[in-house]
Amino acid sequence: MDFFWLILGLAVLIFSGDYLVKGAVGIAEKFKISPLVIGMTVVSFGTSAPELFVSIKAAMDGSPDLAIGNVIGSNIANIALVLSITILIFPIIVDRNSKIIDWPMMMFSSILFYIFSLDNVISPLEGGIMVAILLVFTFLLIRNSRKLNLNLDEDVDGTPSNMWLTSLYLVGGLIGLKFGADWFVEGAKGVAKSFGMTDKVIGVTIVAFGTSVPELVASGVAAYRRQTDISLGNLVGSNIFNILIVLGITSLIMPIQVSESVMSFDMYWMLGIALALYPMMFIGKKMGRIHGLILLSAYITYIVLCVQSI
Repeated sequence: MDFFWLILGLAVLIFSGDYLVKGAVGIAEKFKISPLVIGMTVVSFGTSAPELFVSIKAAMDGSPDLAIGNVIGSNIANIALVLSITILIFPIIVDRNSKIIDWPMMMFSSILFYIFSLDNVISPLEGGIMVAILLVFTFLLIRNSRKLNLNLDEDVDGTPSNMWLTSLYLVGGLIGLKFGADWFVEGAKGVAKSFGMTDKVIGVTIVAFGTSVPELVASGVAAYRRQTDISLGNLVGSNIFNILIVLGITSLIMPIQVSESVMSFDMYWMLGIALALYPMMFIGKKMGRIHGLILLSAYITYIVLCVQSI
């Protein structure tokens, strides 16, 4: 029965995340925001919503390792798995803003997460600081985009043109994510116990992969349609949102405990992969298949080490 809830929850999360993204992008188009900003903000928020709902549910159910593992595992998966698959299918050109704005912000968020976790707990005050930083960063992104008049010339395929339908997509997506998260977490915890896996391991593997599926779909489609700003911006932005919003809001509801095993292993993998991405953005004219193979190899190594630690 646990597998049933796990699969059902994952399916609902995928479809709900898809509709939420369509609704968010539809609203962004109405305000003529650039593709890069769409990827960094509304699409990133939409694809990070599963992590938010899953982490809040896990924390409230007394499974902080699942909440933390979900975010760390998802951030690792976004870069080492989702980005690698995306550029293996379709190499992308890295936008200048991704190098000078987006990646530095992602690295700053990751280091801030590490610093706040040194005492093995993320407090409501630290969560409030995270949320405030994200709000200021998003405001500056949007203001800069509109100031430079970097707007969309045409609609993104699949987004509703009617504002009422757009709103329905948003609300329906959020409701679906809520129920999907409940079922997915319950199923994941049941599977973890049946296989003798800890909450942390199940969080950084099964749950992290499941909540990263919306990023994989959004980035893959964006890259295929040559919307590379949305593709890379979505992944980098999602990692920023996962830390500053997912952990920020979750810790505002209740303090999140960070275990020593996370601090001594998973945290360094997350920081290392984020750091390794930077030189790859400069090597060659595009991020292509060699970069993808390196990132994918790193992800497989991480998962193997996680499973061996059981």
